[in-house]
Amino acid sequence: MSDLDVQIPTAFDPFAEANADDSVAAGSKEYVHVRIQQRNGRKSLTTVQGLKKEFSYSKILKDLKKEFCCNGTVVQDPELGQVIQLQGDQRKNVSSFLVQAGIVKKDKIKIHGF
Repeated sequence: MSDLDVQIPTAFDPFAEANADDSVAAGSKEYVHVRIQQRNGRKSLTTVQGLKKEFSYSKILKDLKKEFCCNGTVVQDPELGQVIQLQGDQRKNVSSFLVQAGIVKKDKIKIHGF
């Protein structure tokens, strides 16, 4: 009889790869992480973390809200620092906005989720 590998289904953790990257590489602070979180039903939340502290988060948020016609806020997290939250799936929009505005280079953005 041969050994069969049985995989037990587990819950999907969208932050697992980010946590693995943070624990392995000490220089991962230089990346800007754009994530999506599922709320309820079709509602979702886009988070942006890892921007340099010298930027004004409130001004970036104001431009993002105006550009994408969505609401958002800046949240202070004890572990991650300041995080920008936007309503809806804005991952592609945010990454292209950050590159076009010259805030971050394209190779320094990591998009997580789905």
